[in-house]
Amino acid sequence: MASMNEFGNNLYTGKTSFPFVGKRRLWFIIAIALVLASALVPLLRPVQFSIEFTGGSQFTVVAPSSTDQTTATQAVQSVVPESTAKVAIVGGTDVRVQTSQMSAEDTITVSKALAAAYDVDPDEVTSSFIGPQWGESVTRQSLWGLAIFLALTFLILAIYFRTWKMSAAAILGLLDVLVITVGVYALAGFEISPAAVIGFLTILAYSLYDTTVVFDKVRENTTEDGENSARTFGESVNLAVNQTLVRSINTSIVAALPVGAILFIGAFWLGAETLTDISLSIFVGILVATYSTLFVAAPLYSLFRENEPQIIENDRRVRDLRARAAVDA
Repeated sequence: MASMNEFGNNLYTGKTSFPFVGKRRLWFIIAIALVLASALVPLLRPVQFSIEFTGGSQFTVVAPSSTDQTTATQAVQSVVPESTAKVAIVGGTDVRVQTSQMSAEDTITVSKALAAAYDVDPDEVTSSFIGPQWGESVTRQSLWGLAIFLALTFLILAIYFRTWKMSAAAILGLLDVLVITVGVYALAGFEISPAAVIGFLTILAYSLYDTTVVFDKVRENTTEDGENSARTFGESVNLAVNQTLVRSINTSIVAALPVGAILFIGAFWLGAETLTDISLSIFVGILVATYSTLFVAAPLYSLFRENEPQIIENDRRVRDLRARAAVDA
């Protein structure tokens, strides 16, 4: 415990420092590679959207004696041969079957076929239908929600920090989080559902919170030092990131542990399928958000500001003072 306290104190005072800003070119290359890889995932493994987005028919067989998924596929194709069935086990006991849009007559026939295939009473097979217009409405509202979130984020941060450059760095960090999280989500083969979209917006809010705390410390360092600063602007930004490093890691661990428990114990082990969508997106997003704040957003802000005349002049003064001190020594 004492060593951890000493480590945190060394980070805060600058005695120990990780080069988040000094090696930003390396971090940017890694970030661009991750974003490109995430963006290319759909080309290799197309993103799957849930029935809420695509529309279609859904059947649920309640507590059959067998949960063999092939049985459901064969039952559906015996009625509609060209239909593709997505079969999943829900809660470990029920079988959920999702298909493309079916007529009312085919829906009734498929329900009877599923009941016969699983040897259950026809009343144990429920069916529902989601039209394509409803799916289009969900997609449109999700995109609008994302756009409004990003716009309000940019505006509020610009007002709070009194500079659009912090807003721009934060937004680019948020986009980095979103693209990588969606890429991992697609790579895992999970469907993007309304619950997943809620998870994406949740992790963007978490990433924004983490970035705001770090940027608040950046503003404190760069504002209080003023013209008498003994550090360059990049060094002040780097110190702020190091000063909040322990807090960022602790917050991420505390946030990821319960979500990880829901994901790995509830969803994967106990079979709670309804929790998988949102828990996976939040779990991955928390980890990526922490990385993005430290290695993308903060170094980007330093890059955006270092070409300002006042900062160039201050950085030159600091370097001159150090050069004179080195000569005198």
